[in-house]
Amino acid sequence: MPVTTGTAVELLRGQGLRMTPQRLAIVAEVMATSGYVVPQVLISRVQARVPGVSAATVYRTLERLERAGVLVHVHLESGIGYHRVDQQPHAHLICTECGAERELSGQTLQRLEQLVEREHGFRPDFTHQAMSGRCLACQGVATRPAGRRHVGALGASGSGGRARGN
Repeated sequence: MPVTTGTAVELLRGQGLRMTPQRLAIVAEVMATSGYVVPQVLISRVQARVPGVSAATVYRTLERLERAGVLVHVHLESGIGYHRVDQQPHAHLICTECGAERELSGQTLQRLEQLVEREHGFRPDFTHQAMSGRCLACQGVATRPAGRRHVGALGASGSGGRARGN
């Protein structure tokens, strides 16, 4: 079931958290963000809307949203990030050189999990993971061996790379 901003606010209130204008702005920004919520980006966005919001308040609110089951943290190339639990299973391919980000669909992840299980007898859980590597542009198209597919061609959705933190 999708979690709305109102539901997230009520879950935080249920933890005994007072919903100040700062916390409301943080929750609204988190719920409006598609993809990963990167704390430093979130801090900048919230401070632009509500000057004076401290980084500590943002981090504590993210932790409380995780405790409430709204967010889950992931380890990104640039550090910790969060994503909403109600998003479809997916993974992100993040270029370690330029930061471009592409999304792998749940269907592609399922095929990858089946391949690993078939070849190694191990069932991985790739959902909501960030996988680092080098994008096509950073690999240099001319230097790729013939027939080698770019990792983004595994079934990435969308129209191409996205800047990290969007």
